[in-house]
Amino acid sequence: MSDPNGPGALLTRIRVWLILFVVCLVLSGVTAFPLVTELRLLDQALDGWAAPVAEALPALAEWTHRVAAGIATAGSDSPYLLYGTDWLAFAHLVIAVAFYGAYRDPVRNIWIVEFGMIACVGIIPLALICGPIRDIPFWWSAVDMAFGVIGILPLLHVRRLIKRLEATADVAFPTTHRISPV
Repeated sequence: MSDPNGPGALLTRIRVWLILFVVCLVLSGVTAFPLVTELRLLDQALDGWAAPVAEALPALAEWTHRVAAGIATAGSDSPYLLYGTDWLAFAHLVIAVAFYGAYRDPVRNIWIVEFGMIACVGIIPLALICGPIRDIPFWWSAVDMAFGVIGILPLLHVRRLIKRLEATADVAFPTTHRISPV
């Protein structure tokens, strides 16, 4: 029976959390590509089968309708504006790829996890500053800020696990040897 706190178990837990984080990051990114279609479908749903949600949250339904109309107009009249969201999606995917370094060697590449934590914190001032400039309702900025708060939680956990792995590796391998990546 293997030690649940041993280096192998810690490495496995780190990797599982990193995979979960990367999957969420990729999903968040790829959904920025089909914005026109997604918002049209969401707007239709709030007028149809999801009408109870629209009735319970009329501000959400109104905002969704406004954004769907704006994105549709931009897509038909000025499609080059949507190129910005393509770059947003690309940035998510590139950041997700960077986490492979932490997956491969978490102790050496802990900085990638810390970079992700900094990015999560950075969401908050971005939403608070740019939201009002772009006429985004505060409640929507709060939703955006929640991504930073939710995103940092697994990264904090992963960072703690990496620090534990580092301490275990230092005890198990007092020289410069580290746990080799799988």
